[in-house]
Amino acid sequence: MRQLAQRYLRNERPDHTLQATALVNETFLKLLGVQDMEWMSRAHFIGVAARVMRHILVDHARQHIAEKRGGGIFKLPLSRAERVPLPHDLNLVKLDEALQRFTLEYPRQARVVELLFFGGLSTGEVAEILIAGGVETSQRPVERDWKFSRAWLYKEVGNK
Repeated sequence: MRQLAQRYLRNERPDHTLQATALVNETFLKLLGVQDMEWMSRAHFIGVAARVMRHILVDHARQHIAEKRGGGIFKLPLSRAERVPLPHDLNLVKLDEALQRFTLEYPRQARVVELLFFGGLSTGEVAEILIAGGVETSQRPVERDWKFSRAWLYKEVGNK
């Protein structure tokens, strides 16, 4: 989890006040509050932790922006993410808003984005998590979902 947190924070603004250890601790506390969770695999745990970290960072960004009244834009440079043709220095709040809209229309594909991009998992691990969740899939459909999702997100966020 610490490596995942460091990966997230490495791409944040230089004056970011949240440290990797604090992000891991906050994530762990939120995961402790989850009742009746059966961890299917390491990939499943990482996928859930990635989702929790994403929400923590987005909440932190919203709070920061609210405090600054629009200043200090919270950016996520996507240049270091593998195979993501989205613009560099993408605003994390805008990305989250786009993902929320995307989730309403394409819930499975949104989960793929969350696990691949935010969780740093491989397409095989994502397929494993989806199968454990009752979705019949394999690595190939996950790759197609990822390609479709990148194009949709680029259209929604990349041109603004």
